[in-house]
Amino acid sequence: MPEVVTLLPMAALLMAIGGVAGVMAGLLGVGGGIVLVPGFFYVFAAMGYDSPWLMQICLATSLATIIVTSGRSVMGHHRRGAVDWAVLRGFAPGIALGAVIGMLTVSVLSSVILQAIFGVLAVAVGLFMGFGRVTWRLGDLMPTGALRAAISSAIGFLSVLMGIGGGSFGVPLMTLYNFTIHRAVATAAGFGVIIAVPSVIGFLLLDIPPEARPPFTLGVVNLPAFGLVIAMTLLTAPLGVRLAHAMDPKPLRQVFAVFLVLIALNMLRKAAGF
Repeated sequence: MPEVVTLLPMAALLMAIGGVAGVMAGLLGVGGGIVLVPGFFYVFAAMGYDSPWLMQICLATSLATIIVTSGRSVMGHHRRGAVDWAVLRGFAPGIALGAVIGMLTVSVLSSVILQAIFGVLAVAVGLFMGFGRVTWRLGDLMPTGALRAAISSAIGFLSVLMGIGGGSFGVPLMTLYNFTIHRAVATAAGFGVIIAVPSVIGFLLLDIPPEARPPFTLGVVNLPAFGLVIAMTLLTAPLGVRLAHAMDPKPLRQVFAVFLVLIALNMLRKAAGF
């Protein structure tokens, strides 16, 4: 068990990470996972828990917090009338199915592979948001039928592999189907709960070697990190919602893109062993 002098600075760092993640959840509709996964990775590695299971712990703990942060974020957007509940209902079954498949996949992949997946996918999404044009369209209405089932399942699957709430894929998708950025961010915030609940249930049941677990870890979900992050995100997520509705669409896309690419490149650096 780490000493108190080690745990206290780590707790302070987790609270800071949680505060930033809360703002991101409200501002970008990403549930904070883009911040939390690399943040948890750094904290747990610094505590001496750099094991083949480290990335699984980071992904699972991030997704556990997303249950709360995305729920709070989507309610904040709902009060402003920005959430498209019809889209959420239509995409929910496929997203949930993809999330379950993603959880099973994460349980058998190595930490390094998961780091690389996180980095590559986040760079791709960030570049799209940064360089994609607002005039690009795949259609005027969101997909239905078999296409919706395939896309929604992919969103759930890839989001669990990255430990994020689905906004990183949902926001670009909806903007391609004629959603304004604010409406896309608000609706994508709801993806997080649909992704996180089934996947976290599975992660709580996942058994890993005791020496690979940071203190007070249930399955691969670290409870202290969950609690500290939630305490901060509950305070800061409403600030992110207010910022989202106060900013113009173009700067919001740029914030989304820059943040994703920077975090992704750092994760790729770590995956490559530098």
